[in-house]
Amino acid sequence: MVGVIAGSPIPRGRLLLLLLVGVVIASLSYPLLTKPDEPDPEHAYTVVNTFPHDPEAFTQGLVFHDGRLYEGTGLRGQSTVRIVELETGEITKIHRLPPEYFGEGVAIHGDTIIQVTWQSRVGFIYDMDSLEVEGTFSISSEGWGLTSDGASLILSDGTSTLRFLDPDTFQETRTVEVRDGDEPVSLINELEYIDGEIYANIWETDLIARIDPLSGSVLGWLDLSGLKDRINEASVDVLNGIAYNDETGHLFVTGKLWPLLFEIELTTTG
Repeated sequence: MVGVIAGSPIPRGRLLLLLLVGVVIASLSYPLLTKPDEPDPEHAYTVVNTFPHDPEAFTQGLVFHDGRLYEGTGLRGQSTVRIVELETGEITKIHRLPPEYFGEGVAIHGDTIIQVTWQSRVGFIYDMDSLEVEGTFSISSEGWGLTSDGASLILSDGTSTLRFLDPDTFQETRTVEVRDGDEPVSLINELEYIDGEIYANIWETDLIARIDPLSGSVLGWLDLSGLKDRINEASVDVLNGIAYNDETGHLFVTGKLWPLLFEIELTTTG
């Protein structure tokens, strides 16, 4: 039996060898990233409110502070950091990144907003009220999600590793690998620190992982797959964006290009 590539017959043995080489090259070219294999969610949720959200916002980071939403958005030439009025979705202040940068996660430190970028390994420091740039810094990896536990900035880079940074020097102080049992959990994206745990969007899924920041162990899962059904628009992208209201204990969640932002209350089921 022969195979045919570009019109030329190739003996079966050589064809199998070529296919094997192709698989090896592909595995070297792209990192083997793992996603959770149907984890058992430990939380259900109730939608408490829905709010308008900019359907052109490619949401990368979300923070709720003093009654205001701070949002970081991505895509080159469209990346921003912005202040958003929760009830109306109105953008009250916006800073546009230079077109070469792809904006990613945001976090609050002191009276500043910190934003990282995807592949440029550069972060920006903004005044919390004016969004004027106060400085820049370097990171040692890609930037995906960002949050703060009050003592450190916590950075995700799309792998199973979380990086802890000194919030004043931005130097890496430690790392932790996120695991669900014995399995590493990769594609970790937007982050939010809540009551001693890290909540993390897992890219290209509707899942949020609850992570122990000391051990990296996954403590539980939140499945938000029902939220997209409430939007019913083909143009929406993946779930991404977690903010926490410490007064109510509710979460604000949205996604890339979603026209709605949801306020949800978690209900423990297991």
